[in-house]
Amino acid sequence: MQPPDDQPDWPVFFVEVQFQLDPELYSRLFAEVFLYLRHYHPVHPWHAVVVYPTRTVDPGVHRHYDALLQSGHVTRVYLDEWAQPRQTLMQRLIGVVLADPSQAITEAHNVLRQVREGAIDTVVQAAIVNLVEAIIVAKLPLLSREVIQKMLDLTDVDLKQTRFYQDVFAEGRQEGEVTLILRLLHRRCGELTPAMREQITNLRLL
Repeated sequence: MQPPDDQPDWPVFFVEVQFQLDPELYSRLFAEVFLYLRHYHPVHPWHAVVVYPTRTVDPGVHRHYDALLQSGHVTRVYLDEWAQPRQTLMQRLIGVVLADPSQAITEAHNVLRQVREGAIDTVVQAAIVNLVEAIIVAKLPLLSREVIQKMLDLTDVDLKQTRFYQDVFAEGRQEGEVTLILRLLHRRCGELTPAMREQITNLRLL
């Protein structure tokens, strides 16, 4: 991330998010850092941030890079430690990301409860509901979205904030009811035959 030119003391940030063990991580990271410095000659200092889910994913000490890792140029963040105790909304969101599938629903309920009880802007609420739902869908791929929504106790108000509902509503307004039905059937059933498309197009909608 490049800071503004009028702030020469602000660092150029290099951010690496690593959720799997990679013994070559630091060699790749520092190679990219110094290649950038060589090509662009920034006036700003540099700082690297490496985000891990746990310490077990950190490759650890390396004789070639230990001096850099111990310098003030590198910060390593371990999300499981940072997110304890679960107090802030961001810590609880990270808890959903890190939780095992068996615990993810419980962590998600904690986030949604805080969202409902807190004085949070509706746009932010919608973004959080979308994010939580997407995380749970990814963690529980064998369950349908409808089942997950029931497990999360999403209300009608919550569902109207989800991206799926908003997409459908926007499509309905922009393209008309028939086109919306065709799109939804395509999503659920795959490509329709020309005959089926013609029959649906000729339907009279109440």
